[in-house]
Amino acid sequence: MPSRHMNLAGFLIAGPVAHSHALWRNPSHPVPFLSTDYYVEVARTLERGKFDLIFFADRLAIADRFGGDKEIGIRHGDQDSTRMDPVPILGALAATTRHIGLGATRSTTYDQPYHLAREFGTIDHLSQGRAAWNVVTSMNDGEALNFGLESHLSHDQRYDRAEEFMEVIFKLWDSWDDGALRLDQAKGLYADPNKVHYVHHAGTYFKSRGPLNIPRGPQGRPVIIQAGASDRGRAFAVKWAEIIFNIAPTREDMKRSTLGIREEAARLGRPDGSCKSLIAIMPFIGRTREEAEDKRDKANALVDPLVGLSTLSAHANVDLSQLDLDAPVEELRSTGTQSLIAMASRIARNNSLSLREIGRKYGESVLVPQLCGTAGQVADELADIFTTGDADGFVVSPAFLPESFAEFVDGVVPELQRLGVYRNDYTASTLRGHLQS
Repeated sequence: MPSRHMNLAGFLIAGPVAHSHALWRNPSHPVPFLSTDYYVEVARTLERGKFDLIFFADRLAIADRFGGDKEIGIRHGDQDSTRMDPVPILGALAATTRHIGLGATRSTTYDQPYHLAREFGTIDHLSQGRAAWNVVTSMNDGEALNFGLESHLSHDQRYDRAEEFMEVIFKLWDSWDDGALRLDQAKGLYADPNKVHYVHHAGTYFKSRGPLNIPRGPQGRPVIIQAGASDRGRAFAVKWAEIIFNIAPTREDMKRSTLGIREEAARLGRPDGSCKSLIAIMPFIGRTREEAEDKRDKANALVDPLVGLSTLSAHANVDLSQLDLDAPVEELRSTGTQSLIAMASRIARNNSLSLREIGRKYGESVLVPQLCGTAGQVADELADIFTTGDADGFVVSPAFLPESFAEFVDGVVPELQRLGVYRNDYTASTLRGHLQS
């Protein structure tokens, strides 16, 4: 086994789709995405595959930017048609798994540091050190309207607020020293007050006295996940995160994204390997490559182009219904997720795609590359990306559940282990330990 192995994360949304908008239309069976058992089964499958973590993306509004109405997104089931709160689901998974890391998304724009410090501090204790927070800044006017605002903060304001949010929440997690909790029953000493500290933070966006009313967690601080890919977003991500989640449609995009993360980490003086670049992939596994491609084509055929445009409009925070659906795309401008929209524009221009066609492609995978082949062929491709340094690991995004994860775990994982690029078993007790082992 080499000194480093690839890291694997499973991507989910607590709703009917993930990156694949065909997920809820699984032709094999109903998809019970409103039930606890569904998520428990998925997490246990990934744990059987020795995955580092499972994490849930989230947003705080339905998508109604396309056409200025909820019609398309609700009718066809876009990425925001239903998103249950993922944090309670982590509580259920903490009780039903033993090793896999548990991550959920929370927004720095529409929450308070003290609240999130308690939530993820609690999950870290209940899971014995497996909690992760996927940090987002929120970028859609629909979210702003749900919190009594007319429009969302500008891109740079969101990150300014997020910077201070991280400062405060780290102070709160650190407000209990190691060893502060004594639990000396004979002496009646619960905790050492000299090791519990007020934080007295007063800044531009937040005030918090502290201390947190939860002892320091098994990991000290939960693991931080981030997906910023604009220049400002990447700088924020590398400063705070231990896992950076990337969508990179081509091998060159993967290489460029990972190199940018490593260069920024070096500039900030972070140790090698302390900030992992995980690239999203959507695998289709077959007995032959042709069978895998047939699976992909059947899944993609279930996607209506308009449902992709509904999600793309939400991500861009722009009403794309005002454009000609069948005209070539020139340039898509965004006040939302800038990196994804720039990527969609580039793909459309380079391939002379109409807006309808880019809508279909977005609905198929939100630009996550779809890998087709036998288990061995997919493992070889992932191992090559990893060993050449173009990624530290992968975020596996399912086309269908539980099939996509089960096929990956039962087929691809043993091949990765055979190649010596992936763990044979868990060797650490915490998520941060998985990432470092």
